[in-house]
Amino acid sequence: MIEYLPILFMFVVAAGFVVFTMVVTHLLGPKRKSKIKLETFECGIESQGNARLPFSIKYFLVAILFVLFDVEVIFMYPWAVNFKQLGLAGLLEMFAFIGFFLIGFFYIIKKGALKWE
Repeated sequence: MIEYLPILFMFVVAAGFVVFTMVVTHLLGPKRKSKIKLETFECGIESQGNARLPFSIKYFLVAILFVLFDVEVIFMYPWAVNFKQLGLAGLLEMFAFIGFFLIGFFYIIKKGALKWE
């Protein structure tokens, strides 16, 4: 357990820094509240209407699918780096991985997840 002591120390120092910074800025920071300061602000453009309007779930679906397939590609990088050392077994495992990847990809295409209406 002694070899984990530096990691524990790093987490304690990081958490202590975060807590210290938040407390100090809360105590020393300005506390001027006005109507203009409490208004919503985005890119210098005055807000118009309600920000709570619902929009299509397709945006979220495409974002989640992008993250999912992007993470799968990240797993291919270490395989490509160690391709020669892994040999035939590594090649067969990557073919299985890509096979599962393609099954999922064809499934979302068949379900119409990427079709815009």
